[in-house]
Amino acid sequence: MATKSKTAYPLFMVTNRKVGKTGLSEDRNDRLSFFECRADCPITDIGSWTKLEGEEFVKRLRTVASSFPPTPAQTAADSGKSVLADEDHPLQRHLSLFVHGFNNSWQDAVQRYAQIKTDLYDKRDLGALVLYTWPSNGSSAGYLPDREDARASGEQTAELFTTLHDIVLKNELIAADSGDPMKRCRAKISVIAHSMGNYVVQKGLAVAARRLNSPQLITLIHQLAMVAADVDNDLFQTDQPDTSDGSLMANLCYRIGALYTGLDNVLGASAGLKHFGKRRLGRSGLADPAHVYDNVFAEDVSDLIIRKNIHSAVFDSPKALDFLEGVLRGIDRNHIEKAA
Repeated sequence: MATKSKTAYPLFMVTNRKVGKTGLSEDRNDRLSFFECRADCPITDIGSWTKLEGEEFVKRLRTVASSFPPTPAQTAADSGKSVLADEDHPLQRHLSLFVHGFNNSWQDAVQRYAQIKTDLYDKRDLGALVLYTWPSNGSSAGYLPDREDARASGEQTAELFTTLHDIVLKNELIAADSGDPMKRCRAKISVIAHSMGNYVVQKGLAVAARRLNSPQLITLIHQLAMVAADVDNDLFQTDQPDTSDGSLMANLCYRIGALYTGLDNVLGASAGLKHFGKRRLGRSGLADPAHVYDNVFAEDVSDLIIRKNIHSAVFDSPKALDFLEGVLRGIDRNHIEKAA
């Protein structure tokens, strides 16, 4: 599936960390801050990042999304040929968020983000990737404080999700009013969350669903890829209440794919530390795969990853990146490995 991209989009960053003169702190801010950086600048130097106002940031993302070319099928359908516009939808480009995990300073987060942007997005024509960095303490001793920061970040994360929702909805309304399909949003919205970043996404989507009145008619996120997810493995069981986080997440996402491995000892320690009595989704997979929402699936990627730094090995393993690309492109869950 991988193809060389002709366009490397700028680096974008959103954060609810407090902003200082020398960088982003471990303290949480009640407001989001927005940044852009050229690819040829030293990304771990805060001076390389241009701070944007919220409206300007949204404008920049709209500009990037509007530059995405239509797929060949979309072009053919718009010219009147008898072709379904969505026939080659896996080729449609993405406007994606990457949400990092526990024990990441903002410099750690931007370096991992840049690697994923290069290897998964720029080299494969997948679209544009935005980093969302939340106030992880950047310390292996800070698990419980990070967990609380992840939970408390739900309000700001929801604000980011509803902003993306508004971008998509506005373009759809313009296309409907004008009768011009070329004005539809050409970007699919997707999210890659790693480790405790999945808990940040969980809380953010739950808040967003309540703010949006649990919308049934629009998909906020096309593909949510949960990598090494540090969340309960019964999150998506159908016997949970309709108001549960898992139910609200499944409602807002077209599809949710969890990539897990039993080799992940970091998540084994996480489950033991919290004494919640719940296994971690990123280590054990779904608690009862036969009774989860039908747009949720999990895949054991043990055979696809390198045996080094297992907790983040998906991002460093070519075969696992191929599989992750298939998840994001919306390939049928039973055919992703063949497509990869």
